[in-house]
Amino acid sequence: MSSTWNNNIGFTVFGESHGPAIGVVMDNVPPGESIDLDKIYQFMARRAPKQNKTSTQRKEKDMPQIMSGYFNGKTTGTPLCALIANTDQHSQDYSNLSRLARPGHADYTGALRYRGFNDVRGGGHFSGRLTAPLCFAGAVAGQILEKRGIYVGAHIAEIHGIKDKAFDPINTTKDMIREVREKEFPTIIDVQGNEMIKEIDKARKDKDSVGGIIECIAINVPAGIGSPIFDGLENSIAQLIFGIPAVKGLEFGAGFKVAEMTGSENNDEFYVNDKGHVVTKTNNHGGILGGIASGMPITLRVAFKPTPSIARPQATVDYSAMKNETLEVKGRHDPCVVPRAVPCVEAAVNIALLNHMLEYPNF
Repeated sequence: MSSTWNNNIGFTVFGESHGPAIGVVMDNVPPGESIDLDKIYQFMARRAPKQNKTSTQRKEKDMPQIMSGYFNGKTTGTPLCALIANTDQHSQDYSNLSRLARPGHADYTGALRYRGFNDVRGGGHFSGRLTAPLCFAGAVAGQILEKRGIYVGAHIAEIHGIKDKAFDPINTTKDMIREVREKEFPTIIDVQGNEMIKEIDKARKDKDSVGGIIECIAINVPAGIGSPIFDGLENSIAQLIFGIPAVKGLEFGAGFKVAEMTGSENNDEFYVNDKGHVVTKTNNHGGILGGIASGMPITLRVAFKPTPSIARPQATVDYSAMKNETLEVKGRHDPCVVPRAVPCVEAAVNIALLNHMLEYPNF
Protein backbone atom coordinates (compact mmCIF):
# COMPACT_ATOMS: atom_id res chain seq x y z
CA MET A 1 0.00 0.00 0.00
CA SER A 2 1.48 3.35 -1.03
CA SER A 3 0.57 5.17 2.20
CA THR A 4 2.19 2.59 4.49
CA TRP A 5 5.91 2.49 5.32
CA ASN A 6 6.81 -0.78 6.96
CA ASN A 7 10.21 -1.56 8.45
CA ASN A 8 11.43 -1.80 12.05
CA ILE A 9 9.07 1.14 12.54
CA GLY A 10 5.88 0.95 10.53
CA PHE A 11 3.35 3.71 10.01
CA THR A 12 0.32 4.40 7.85
CA VAL A 13 -0.95 7.87 6.93
CA PHE A 14 -4.67 8.06 6.16
CA GLY A 15 -7.39 10.55 5.25
CA GLU A 16 -8.01 13.28 2.68
CA SER A 17 -7.56 17.04 2.77
CA HIS A 18 -11.29 17.78 2.95
CA GLY A 19 -12.49 14.65 4.71
CA PRO A 20 -13.56 14.72 8.38
CA ALA A 21 -10.08 13.87 9.66
CA ILE A 22 -6.58 12.74 8.77
CA GLY A 23 -4.29 10.63 10.90
CA VAL A 24 -1.52 8.13 11.41
CA VAL A 25 -1.01 4.70 12.95
CA MET A 26 2.51 3.84 14.15
CA ASP A 27 3.57 0.25 14.79
CA ASN A 28 6.57 -1.07 16.78
CA VAL A 29 7.08 2.11 18.80
CA PRO A 30 9.11 0.97 21.84
CA PRO A 31 7.03 0.72 25.03
CA GLY A 32 7.74 2.88 28.06
CA GLU A 33 8.97 5.92 26.13
CA SER A 34 7.96 9.22 27.77
CA ILE A 35 6.27 11.53 25.26
CA ASP A 36 5.66 15.20 26.08
CA LEU A 37 2.44 16.20 24.30
CA ASP A 38 3.22 19.91 24.58
CA LYS A 39 6.41 19.32 22.59
CA ILE A 40 4.38 17.38 20.02
CA TYR A 41 2.04 20.37 19.62
CA GLN A 42 5.02 22.75 19.35
CA PHE A 43 6.56 20.63 16.61
CA MET A 44 3.31 20.47 14.65
CA ALA A 45 2.67 24.20 15.08
CA ARG A 46 5.80 24.83 13.03
CA ARG A 47 4.01 23.24 10.05
CA ALA A 48 0.92 25.42 10.51
CA PRO A 49 0.23 28.45 8.24
CA LYS A 50 2.31 31.53 9.13
CA GLN A 51 1.17 35.08 9.76
CA ASN A 52 3.82 36.66 7.49
CA LYS A 53 2.07 36.23 4.09
CA THR A 54 4.24 33.26 3.13
CA SER A 55 1.53 30.60 3.36
CA THR A 56 -2.11 29.69 2.85
CA GLN A 57 -4.92 31.35 4.80
CA ARG A 58 -6.40 27.96 5.72
CA LYS A 59 -6.36 27.92 9.53
CA GLU A 60 -6.51 24.70 11.52
CA LYS A 61 -5.15 23.95 14.98
CA ASP A 62 -3.86 20.50 14.03
CA MET A 63 -4.28 19.23 17.59
CA PRO A 64 -3.81 15.44 17.37
CA GLN A 65 -6.15 13.28 19.40
CA ILE A 66 -4.31 10.14 20.48
CA MET A 67 -6.63 7.16 20.22
CA SER A 68 -4.35 4.34 21.35
CA GLY A 69 -0.78 3.40 22.26
CA TYR A 70 -0.28 6.13 24.89
CA PHE A 71 -1.15 6.00 28.60
CA ASN A 72 0.03 7.91 31.67
CA GLY A 73 2.51 9.89 29.58
CA LYS A 74 4.24 6.88 28.07
CA THR A 75 3.99 4.70 24.99
CA THR A 76 2.38 1.33 25.63
CA GLY A 77 3.97 -0.61 22.77
CA THR A 78 0.62 -1.17 21.04
CA PRO A 79 -0.20 0.74 17.81
CA LEU A 80 0.06 4.49 18.41
CA CYS A 81 -2.88 6.11 16.60
CA ALA A 82 -3.55 9.85 16.29
CA LEU A 83 -6.46 11.65 14.61
CA ILE A 84 -6.33 15.25 13.40
CA ALA A 85 -9.65 16.92 12.58
CA ASN A 86 -10.14 18.91 9.37
CA THR A 87 -12.08 22.04 10.32
CA ASP A 88 -11.53 24.82 7.75
CA GLN A 89 -12.28 23.39 4.31
CA HIS A 90 -13.59 25.40 1.34
CA SER A 91 -14.58 22.44 -0.83
CA GLN A 92 -16.50 24.59 -3.31
CA ASP A 93 -13.17 25.97 -4.57
CA TYR A 94 -12.45 22.55 -6.11
CA SER A 95 -15.76 21.85 -7.84
CA ASN A 96 -14.30 21.96 -11.37
CA LEU A 97 -11.24 19.83 -10.68
CA SER A 98 -13.02 16.54 -11.29
CA ARG A 99 -12.50 17.31 -14.98
CA LEU A 100 -9.84 20.06 -15.26
CA ALA A 101 -6.24 19.09 -14.53
CA ARG A 102 -4.21 21.64 -12.60
CA PRO A 103 -0.78 21.93 -14.25
CA GLY A 104 1.90 20.53 -11.97
CA HIS A 105 -0.64 18.67 -9.79
CA ALA A 106 -1.60 15.03 -9.50
CA ASP A 107 -5.20 15.65 -10.59
CA TYR A 108 -4.72 13.99 -13.98
CA THR A 109 -2.47 11.14 -12.84
CA GLY A 110 -4.69 10.54 -9.79
CA ALA A 111 -7.78 10.32 -11.98
CA LEU A 112 -6.03 7.73 -14.13
CA ARG A 113 -4.75 5.72 -11.17
CA TYR A 114 -8.09 5.66 -9.32
CA ARG A 115 -10.39 5.63 -12.39
CA GLY A 116 -11.90 9.00 -11.53
CA PHE A 117 -13.08 8.04 -8.04
CA ASN A 118 -10.37 9.91 -6.10
CA ASP A 119 -11.37 12.83 -3.85
CA VAL A 120 -10.13 15.96 -5.66
CA ARG A 121 -11.11 18.46 -2.95
CA GLY A 122 -7.97 20.18 -1.72
CA GLY A 123 -5.90 17.57 -3.52
CA GLY A 124 -7.46 14.72 -1.52
CA HIS A 125 -4.86 12.17 -0.43
CA PHE A 126 -2.24 13.91 -2.60
CA SER A 127 -2.48 17.09 -0.51
CA GLY A 128 0.27 18.63 1.59
CA ARG A 129 -2.32 18.42 4.37
CA LEU A 130 -1.18 14.81 4.82
CA THR A 131 2.17 16.07 6.14
CA ALA A 132 0.44 16.87 9.46
CA PRO A 133 0.24 13.18 10.51
CA LEU A 134 3.78 12.71 9.20
CA CYS A 135 4.87 15.49 11.57
CA PHE A 136 3.11 13.77 14.48
CA ALA A 137 4.99 10.55 13.81
CA GLY A 138 8.25 12.45 13.33
CA ALA A 139 7.75 14.42 16.55
CA VAL A 140 7.29 11.18 18.50
CA ALA A 141 10.40 9.69 16.90
CA GLY A 142 12.35 12.89 17.57
CA GLN A 143 11.62 12.81 21.31
CA ILE A 144 12.76 9.19 21.52
CA LEU A 145 15.98 10.05 19.66
CA GLU A 146 16.75 13.13 21.74
CA LYS A 147 16.65 11.06 24.91
CA ARG A 148 19.62 9.22 23.34
CA GLY A 149 21.37 12.50 22.50
CA ILE A 150 20.50 12.48 18.76
CA TYR A 151 19.24 15.80 17.42
CA VAL A 152 17.79 16.58 13.99
CA GLY A 153 17.36 20.13 12.72
CA ALA A 154 16.55 21.87 9.46
CA HIS A 155 16.44 25.38 8.04
CA ILE A 156 15.49 27.15 4.83
CA ALA A 157 18.69 27.08 2.80
CA GLU A 158 17.36 28.88 -0.26
CA ILE A 159 14.21 30.52 -1.67
CA HIS A 160 14.20 31.38 -5.38
CA GLY A 161 17.95 32.02 -5.42
CA ILE A 162 18.18 33.85 -2.05
CA LYS A 163 20.52 31.78 0.12
CA ASP A 164 21.00 31.29 3.84
CA LYS A 165 24.23 30.27 5.56
CA ALA A 166 24.70 26.49 5.68
CA PHE A 167 24.96 24.34 8.79
CA ASP A 168 28.55 23.60 9.79
CA PRO A 169 28.92 19.97 8.59
CA ILE A 170 31.49 19.25 11.32
CA ASN A 171 30.66 21.30 14.42
CA THR A 172 26.90 21.99 14.51
CA THR A 173 25.61 21.62 18.09
CA LYS A 174 22.20 20.88 19.60
CA ASP A 175 21.99 24.51 20.77
CA MET A 176 22.44 25.71 17.18
CA ILE A 177 19.68 23.34 16.08
CA ARG A 178 17.35 24.51 18.85
CA GLU A 179 17.99 28.16 18.06
CA VAL A 180 16.88 27.90 14.42
CA ARG A 181 14.04 25.54 15.37
CA GLU A 182 12.47 28.22 17.59
CA LYS A 183 12.30 30.86 14.84
CA GLU A 184 9.01 31.59 13.09
CA PHE A 185 10.92 31.80 9.80
CA PRO A 186 13.74 29.26 10.23
CA THR A 187 16.90 30.67 8.68
CA ILE A 188 20.30 30.88 10.32
CA ILE A 189 20.82 34.46 9.10
CA ASP A 190 17.71 36.54 9.85
CA VAL A 191 18.51 39.18 7.24
CA GLN A 192 18.41 36.51 4.54
CA GLY A 193 15.16 35.22 5.94
CA ASN A 194 13.61 38.67 5.63
CA GLU A 195 14.68 38.84 1.99
CA MET A 196 13.11 35.43 1.38
CA ILE A 197 9.84 36.60 2.93
CA LYS A 198 9.80 39.58 0.56
CA GLU A 199 10.42 37.28 -2.42
CA ILE A 200 7.57 34.98 -1.39
CA ASP A 201 5.20 37.91 -0.91
CA LYS A 202 6.20 39.27 -4.30
CA ALA A 203 5.24 35.94 -5.89
CA ARG A 204 1.91 35.99 -4.04
CA LYS A 205 1.10 39.48 -5.31
CA ASP A 206 2.04 38.37 -8.84
CA LYS A 207 -0.37 35.41 -8.51
CA ASP A 208 2.61 33.10 -8.78
CA SER A 209 4.74 30.89 -6.52
CA VAL A 210 8.38 30.08 -5.78
CA GLY A 211 10.34 27.02 -4.68
CA GLY A 212 13.44 26.48 -2.60
CA ILE A 213 15.77 24.19 -0.69
CA ILE A 214 15.75 22.89 2.88
CA GLU A 215 18.98 21.75 4.52
CA CYS A 216 18.80 19.18 7.32
CA ILE A 217 21.40 17.88 9.75
CA ALA A 218 21.41 15.05 12.30
CA ILE A 219 24.09 15.06 15.01
CA ASN A 220 25.37 12.39 17.41
CA VAL A 221 24.13 9.51 15.26
CA PRO A 222 26.35 6.58 16.31
CA ALA A 223 28.71 5.10 13.77
CA GLY A 224 27.68 1.70 12.45
CA ILE A 225 23.90 1.98 12.08
CA GLY A 226 22.40 1.28 8.68
CA SER A 227 23.08 -1.34 6.01
CA PRO A 228 24.48 -1.57 2.49
CA ILE A 229 22.61 -1.80 -0.83
CA PHE A 230 18.82 -1.54 -0.37
CA ASP A 231 18.43 -0.92 3.36
CA GLY A 232 20.91 1.93 3.82
CA LEU A 233 20.38 5.11 5.77
CA GLU A 234 20.21 7.13 2.57
CA ASN A 235 17.63 4.72 1.16
CA SER A 236 15.33 5.01 4.19
CA ILE A 237 15.65 8.78 4.42
CA ALA A 238 15.06 9.18 0.68
CA GLN A 239 11.91 7.04 0.73
CA LEU A 240 10.38 9.14 3.48
CA ILE A 241 11.56 12.47 2.09
CA PHE A 242 9.92 11.73 -1.26
CA GLY A 243 6.68 11.06 0.60
CA ILE A 244 6.50 14.83 1.19
CA PRO A 245 4.51 16.50 -1.61
CA ALA A 246 6.48 18.92 -3.86
CA VAL A 247 9.88 17.29 -3.23
CA LYS A 248 11.80 17.00 -6.51
CA GLY A 249 15.42 16.52 -5.44
CA LEU A 250 17.63 15.19 -2.66
CA GLU A 251 21.37 15.18 -2.08
CA PHE A 252 23.57 14.04 0.80
CA GLY A 253 26.81 15.69 1.87
CA ALA A 254 28.45 17.51 -1.04
CA GLY A 255 25.75 16.02 -3.28
CA PHE A 256 26.02 16.77 -6.99
CA LYS A 257 29.16 18.86 -6.41
CA VAL A 258 31.12 15.61 -6.07
CA ALA A 259 30.84 15.21 -9.85
CA GLU A 260 33.14 18.23 -10.19
CA MET A 261 35.73 16.98 -7.69
CA THR A 262 38.76 14.74 -7.89
CA GLY A 263 39.12 11.82 -5.52
CA SER A 264 41.65 13.71 -3.42
CA GLU A 265 39.22 16.62 -3.07
CA ASN A 266 36.17 14.51 -2.28
CA ASN A 267 37.73 11.97 0.10
CA ASP A 268 37.28 12.78 3.79
CA GLU A 269 40.51 11.86 5.60
CA PHE A 270 40.16 9.97 8.88
CA TYR A 271 41.92 10.75 12.16
CA VAL A 272 41.54 10.02 15.89
CA ASN A 273 40.42 13.13 17.80
CA ASP A 274 41.33 14.16 21.36
CA LYS A 275 38.41 12.11 22.72
CA GLY A 276 39.68 8.93 21.08
CA HIS A 277 36.96 8.86 18.41
CA VAL A 278 37.49 8.14 14.73
CA VAL A 279 36.29 11.19 12.79
CA THR A 280 36.95 12.85 9.43
CA LYS A 281 38.57 16.21 8.69
CA THR A 282 35.85 17.12 6.18
CA ASN A 283 32.35 15.78 5.62
CA ASN A 284 31.70 15.55 1.90
CA HIS A 285 30.17 12.11 2.49
CA GLY A 286 27.42 13.65 4.63
CA GLY A 287 27.89 11.25 7.53
CA ILE A 288 27.01 8.10 5.57
CA LEU A 289 29.37 5.64 3.86
CA GLY A 290 28.05 2.49 2.19
CA GLY A 291 24.59 3.14 3.62
CA ILE A 292 26.04 3.12 7.17
CA ALA A 293 26.53 6.05 9.56
CA SER A 294 30.16 7.12 9.96
CA GLY A 295 29.57 9.01 13.21
CA MET A 296 29.91 12.39 11.51
CA PRO A 297 26.84 14.67 11.22
CA ILE A 298 24.37 13.45 8.60
CA THR A 299 23.69 16.28 6.16
CA LEU A 300 21.17 16.50 3.33
CA ARG A 301 19.47 19.08 1.12
CA VAL A 302 15.93 18.78 -0.23
CA ALA A 303 14.64 20.70 -3.26
CA PHE A 304 10.97 21.75 -3.38
CA LYS A 305 9.18 22.86 -6.52
CA PRO A 306 7.05 26.04 -6.65
CA THR A 307 3.47 25.49 -5.50
CA PRO A 308 1.54 24.31 -8.61
CA SER A 309 -1.74 26.00 -7.60
CA ILE A 310 -1.40 29.59 -8.84
CA ALA A 311 -4.10 32.13 -9.71
CA ARG A 312 -2.72 32.95 -13.15
CA PRO A 313 -4.57 31.58 -16.20
CA GLN A 314 -2.94 28.35 -17.37
CA ALA A 315 -3.54 26.07 -20.33
CA THR A 316 -4.92 22.66 -19.40
CA VAL A 317 -7.34 19.99 -20.57
CA ASP A 318 -10.81 18.83 -19.67
CA TYR A 319 -9.94 15.14 -19.43
CA SER A 320 -13.59 14.11 -19.20
CA ALA A 321 -14.31 15.58 -22.64
CA MET A 322 -10.75 15.46 -24.04
CA LYS A 323 -10.65 19.13 -25.05
CA ASN A 324 -8.37 22.07 -24.33
CA GLU A 325 -9.34 24.54 -21.61
CA THR A 326 -7.97 27.47 -19.59
CA LEU A 327 -7.85 27.25 -15.80
CA GLU A 328 -7.54 29.86 -13.07
CA VAL A 329 -7.06 28.07 -9.77
CA LYS A 330 -9.24 29.28 -6.90
CA GLY A 331 -8.80 28.59 -3.21
CA ARG A 332 -6.16 29.23 -0.57
CA HIS A 333 -2.68 28.07 -1.47
CA ASP A 334 0.86 28.65 -0.25
CA PRO A 335 2.89 30.92 -2.54
CA CYS A 336 5.82 28.84 -1.26
CA VAL A 337 5.59 25.50 0.56
CA VAL A 338 9.19 25.58 1.82
CA PRO A 339 8.72 27.38 5.19
CA ARG A 340 6.04 24.92 6.32
CA ALA A 341 7.99 21.92 4.99
CA VAL A 342 10.95 22.41 7.35
CA PRO A 343 9.47 20.29 10.19
CA CYS A 344 8.26 17.76 7.60
CA VAL A 345 11.85 17.14 6.51
CA GLU A 346 12.92 16.83 10.14
CA ALA A 347 10.06 14.40 10.76
CA ALA A 348 11.07 12.15 7.84
CA VAL A 349 14.68 12.03 9.03
CA ASN A 350 13.61 11.36 12.64
CA ILE A 351 11.53 8.36 11.58
CA ALA A 352 14.29 6.95 9.36
CA LEU A 353 16.90 7.28 12.11
CA LEU A 354 14.68 5.74 14.78
CA ASN A 355 13.93 2.89 12.39
CA HIS A 356 17.65 2.04 12.15
CA MET A 357 18.44 2.84 15.79
CA LEU A 358 16.09 0.05 16.89
CA GLU A 359 18.75 -2.35 15.56
CA TYR A 360 21.50 -0.64 17.58
CA PRO A 361 22.81 -2.64 20.57
CA ASN A 362 21.38 -1.54 23.95
CA PHE A 363 19.04 0.99 22.33
